[in-house]
Formats: sequence, structure tokens, C-alpha cells
Amino acid sequence: MPLISVTYLFDPLCGWCYAAAPALKHLQGVEGLDVSLAPSGLFAGQGARPMDAQFAAYAWSNDQRIQQLTGQPFTQAYRDHILGAEGGRFDSGPATLALTAVAQTAPGRELEALHALQHARYVDGRDTADAAVLADVLAALGLADAAALARAPDAALHRATAERVANAQALLRAVGARGVPQLVVTGQGGALRLMGGDALLGPRERLVALVQAAAA
Repeated sequence: MPLISVTYLFDPLCGWCYAAAPALKHLQGVEGLDVSLAPSGLFAGQGARPMDAQFAAYAWSNDQRIQQLTGQPFTQAYRDHILGAEGGRFDSGPATLALTAVAQTAPGRELEALHALQHARYVDGRDTADAAVLADVLAALGLADAAALARAPDAALHRATAERVANAQALLRAVGARGVPQLVVTGQGGALRLMGGDALLGPRERLVALVQAAAA
């Protein structure tokens, strides 16, 4: 049987995308599914902003709700060193570049890298808007080539990342979705089926069944 194509639309600084991490890990391990990542650029470029006290309070409140609903941890280290960092930036551009570097150099490990970056931020309290931190996390995974690119992105990496983001945004428009996370399944004849982010937060068996049904 041909593989079922599943596209995961996300942003590396999206709290609900972090909440969906266990579901994505499960999907990647299901035989017959081909899961690809599509970074939306939601919090990059014009979507980036300073990490001021008002936004930090809003983010922490939202993060606590996510933790209560899903069990995914948001630690005091994250609150102190990320949300409470003076002069910090809420900018997913560097992390999106880093993930594109992984996609180019070790494509089968991009989801693993995303989860490592999420853990570094939300559990360890490390700033994943900082290229040096991103490079260290990737190097710890043994992704030396991607780490080097993340530390010093070149013009080609910027172009490739911009193309990925543009493709992801076009896909969001094509399926009539707003925001992330989202799952899009390519069905028979190339039909695009939007699963929606809610499916990622439910029972794993139900999620797999929904994906398989959407591809039929």
C-alpha cells in the first residue's frame, strides 16, 4: 500500500504545538504514515514581538491552561528565564531556520529536533530564539551540520526557510485553516483533508483512525 501523506503545520514557539508533541511522536511511529513538517512562520517576521511583562503574563496564563489540559510541563525555569528575560524576543524565526537546517541535512530527524527544541524551551528554560542555544541543542543530538547552519545561517538557508513557510501558509489557505497546530492528510487523488488541531489532543488510537479514514 502507498504511504499516507500527513503534513503537520506548526510553529516552534506555539504552546499548543508543544502540547501536540506526544501525538506527533506516536504518528511518526505508525507504519504506513509519512509525516512531514511545515513551519507556518506564525511567530516569525511580522509575527515576532518583544517579550514584555504584559505578553509574558498572557503567555504564562495560556501555558498553564495547556499544562492542565494535556500534562505537558511548563517549568519555573521557563517562566523565569524565557518569559521573565529582560529584553527578550518572542521570535520563532531562528528556530524555523534551525529546523530547515535539519530538514536539509538529516530530514528523518526533524520531528526529533523540534521536540528537543520544545523541551529546551519549556522545560529547561533555554532561549530557542537564540541561535547559539539552537546550535547547542542540535549538536547535542549529533546534528553537527545542522548546528553549524543554525549558528550561522547563510543566504541559501534563509531562502529555503522562506519557501517552506510560504508553502505552509499556502496550504493553510487551501484547506481554510487559521492558526496552528493543524494536520492535513492527502487523500486519494491528491484531495487535501484538514484534520484540525483538536485531533492531536485526543486519544492516540482515535487520531490514527481519523488519519486513515481521511486518506481513504
